[in-house]
Amino acid sequence: MSARSIAWGALFLAATAPSALGQGMGDPVAGGRLAAENCAVCHGALDVPGGAPAFATIAADSNTSEDLLTRFLATPHATMSSVNLSWDDRRDLAAYILSLRP
Repeated sequence: MSARSIAWGALFLAATAPSALGQGMGDPVAGGRLAAENCAVCHGALDVPGGAPAFATIAADSNTSEDLLTRFLATPHATMSSVNLSWDDRRDLAAYILSLRP
């Protein structure tokens, strides 16, 4: 099983877990700054075969939610650089990703 399959499986499991957030969305502008500083190299404007999906691709998935993304970003992943994001940073980044939804 590939690391990418494992990561998407983790996203699916997180999506099926009950939501503990109950808070409003994060700030997509602040999330965009975080993405540019920490994520753009791997999650650029286009998908890279065998690489990380573009944020627009993640956003376009109808199963993607703020809760799913926030939980995913809190979990270490072998193929993702270790970026220590606060709760608010994770919410902001999730809001930014969802703002890319078509």
